[in-house]
Amino acid sequence: MTTGNGLSVGIFVFDGAEELNVAGPYEVFTTWRERSALKPRVSTFSRDGGGVRLAQGLHMVPDGSTDDVDPLLVLVHPGGPGVQRLVGDRAHLAWLHAMRARTPLLTSVCTGSLAFAAAGLLAGRPATTHWDHVDELARLDPSILVDTETRFVDDGDVVTSAGVSAGIDMALHLVERLENADVAEEVRRALQYEG
Repeated sequence: MTTGNGLSVGIFVFDGAEELNVAGPYEVFTTWRERSALKPRVSTFSRDGGGVRLAQGLHMVPDGSTDDVDPLLVLVHPGGPGVQRLVGDRAHLAWLHAMRARTPLLTSVCTGSLAFAAAGLLAGRPATTHWDHVDELARLDPSILVDTETRFVDDGDVVTSAGVSAGIDMALHLVERLENADVAEEVRRALQYEG
């Protein structure tokens, strides 16, 4: 599930993921695909490829399963109430470790960073999450340098963002980082997003 240029973005979906944590970045990345010569591949996937029920009740059928997505350049892990189950799910945390080893850029929206923290992927690093969960992020790994001021934290190979609209900001930032500012601005204007 990749393009010839290797520019592939995968958004992991699960029961209880927040709808706009999924749809916001998806809209940014698919709009980027429409306006970019790079033509990134954008896909959604669940653990087994089956449909999921998002936090507010929206049902979603993803493009595939975790076995179908490699290789990715960017993994997007949304947040939402369903993250609480994933934080204690050893299979999910092991999968995140495996993805870390073969995915150049891990990103999270909102409480998606809690799963990264539980997997040990944020140890000693700056990171953020939704304002109502910063204490939980710090409890999961006290070595995390929790940033409560910024909308997203770009720490090179890991980018974390705060709440819903911050996930859109992060996705636009990634378009700029992976292509350029002009294309990111074109995407922002197409979405009429004021940030």
